[in-house]
Amino acid sequence: MRSWCLVGVVGLLALAGCQKSTTNGGSSFERGRYIGVGVYAPGRMWRQIARAGSSADAAAATIRDDEQVIVVVDATTGELRQCGNLSGFCTTMNPWTNALPPTARAPTALAKHAEQLDQEEAKQAKQNSAH
Repeated sequence: MRSWCLVGVVGLLALAGCQKSTTNGGSSFERGRYIGVGVYAPGRMWRQIARAGSSADAAAATIRDDEQVIVVVDATTGELRQCGNLSGFCTTMNPWTNALPPTARAPTALAKHAEQLDQEEAKQAKQNSAH
């Protein structure tokens, strides 16, 4: 009887020690498909994106309204996405796919390039200094 109890206890202890192991350092947190790269302030070039298909709703946010650009990477495909926090507009960079329309893929079409903006700023500064 005592040996059966000992075998039963050892068996229960062995079963209690069986747990699904995790592959991420013992944490029960599982990583999803998208991994955050960072949150950035939209620079002057973000506001120059020539976005096709803007909303007909005048109250809808545009890329000029974005206060942050959220950058994530797709862990499955390696695609890098930059998305405006208010407009929801995303642009992507992945040389291995054509899943998104051309207006959302890098290189992004711009209303003005950085060089043009620099020239306009220099011209404005020159005019301001002349007055």
